[in-house]
Amino acid sequence: MSKYVTAAEAVQIVKSNNRVYIQAAAATPTVLTKALTARASELHNVEICHLHTEGEAPYANPEFSNSFHVNSFFIGKNVRHTLAAGNGSYTPVFLSELPRLFRKNVLPLDVAFIHVSPPDNHGYCSLGVSIEATVAAIENSNYVVAQVNSQMPRTFGDGVIHVSEINYLVEVDMPIYGHEPDAITEQEAKIGIHVASLIEDESTLQMGIGSIPNAALANLTNHKNLGLHTEMFSDGVIDLIESGVINCNYKGTVRGRALATFLIGSKRLYDFVDDNPFIEMRESSFVNDTSVIRKNKKMVAINSAIEVDLTGQVCADSIGCRMYSGVGGQMDFIRGAALSEGGKAIIALPSVTKKGANRIVPFLKQGAGVVTTRSHVQYIVTEYGIADLYGKTLKQRAEALINIAHPDHREAIAREYFDAFNS
Repeated sequence: MSKYVTAAEAVQIVKSNNRVYIQAAAATPTVLTKALTARASELHNVEICHLHTEGEAPYANPEFSNSFHVNSFFIGKNVRHTLAAGNGSYTPVFLSELPRLFRKNVLPLDVAFIHVSPPDNHGYCSLGVSIEATVAAIENSNYVVAQVNSQMPRTFGDGVIHVSEINYLVEVDMPIYGHEPDAITEQEAKIGIHVASLIEDESTLQMGIGSIPNAALANLTNHKNLGLHTEMFSDGVIDLIESGVINCNYKGTVRGRALATFLIGSKRLYDFVDDNPFIEMRESSFVNDTSVIRKNKKMVAINSAIEVDLTGQVCADSIGCRMYSGVGGQMDFIRGAALSEGGKAIIALPSVTKKGANRIVPFLKQGAGVVTTRSHVQYIVTEYGIADLYGKTLKQRAEALINIAHPDHREAIAREYFDAFNS
C-alpha cells in the first residue's frame, strides 16, 4: 500500500532530460500527464513519446517547449500543432515495430506512464483497452507510474501486470475516453455495401474506427463464421459477435478469440470487453506481425487513406508535406492480408473530401507520404464502386480508378494524368 501516492508525488520521478512513454488511445493517463505539466517550471528537455492519445495534452502547449518535447509515433489531433510550432517531432514506424524500438534500446525509456484496473486478490492489474507498445515500455523503463482506475475494463492477454512491476500507484475513479458511433451518411453506406461485397464467409477481418468500417460491418449480418484479427475495433463488432456471425472459429491464429491491440468506443464496448475471455488483447508486435496475420485464411484488411493517385499509391499519413497522422498498422495488415490464402487488401475512402476536393487524384500532392505502395495495393473502394488493381498495368489502374472517382471530376483527372505522360 505504500506505493499509493498522489499524482503530484508520483510524477516527481521524472527528471530533466528523461524520456517518458505515455500509454495510448482510450487508456491515456491524463491525470498523470497533467500533474507532470504542472512541474514544467522545474524541468527541461523532457521527451514525451506516444502513439495517438485522447484527451488534453497540456505538455504539448508551445509555452512549455523548454520543458517538454513531443515525439509522436502516430500524430493525434491534440498534439498535431507541435510539428509546426517546433516543440514536436514525428517518428515514422510500423506499429508492429514500435515495441522493438524499446526492447533494442534504440529509444531508451526512463519512465512509463500507464493506466490500469485495480489489482485483483493476487496483485494483478490489467492494461485494459490499450496494449500496443506499453508492455515493452514497462519492461524497458527504469520506472513505471500507474494511474489505477476502477472504471478500466479488465481484459485478457498480454496486458496483465503485477503491482510489483509498478513503482507508484495513483488511484482515480473516472470514465476512460470513448467515442459514440457516428451516424452513417449515404455516401459511407454505399462504400460499406461495396466493401461487404468483397467479404466471404469464414473471412477474418481487420478494420479501424469510424463510419466506413461500421457501414461495412452493418452489411455482414447474414455472413457466417467470420473472425476478428485487428489492430483495433469499436462498437460495430458487438452485435456481430453476440449474434454469432463473428465467432473466430476459422481463424489461423488464436482461434476462438477476437484479437486486438487496442480498443476505443462507447461505454457499451468497454462493458462488453470487461472480463470477457472472448477478447484477447495482445502486443502490437504480435497482432500486427505480417507473418502472424497471413496465417488467417481469407484475411480481409480494410483501411482508409487521405488520397490515392492513379497508379495506386496510397497516402494515409500526410496532407502534402504536413504530417497528419502516421504509418500505424496499415502496411502490416495490407501485406499480411495480401499474403493470406484467399486474402484481400482493401483501401476504402470517399471520392471527395467534405470540401469537394478529389481524393482519387492524378498525382499525390508534393511531399505526400506513400504509406501503401502501388506494388502492395489490391482493391480501392469509393461510393462509386471497386477498382481491382491486382496484376494491372499502370494504364489499366488509371482507367479503373477514374471509374470510381467522382463523376464531376473524372474527365479532368484523366486529362491531367494522361497529358503528363504524353507531353
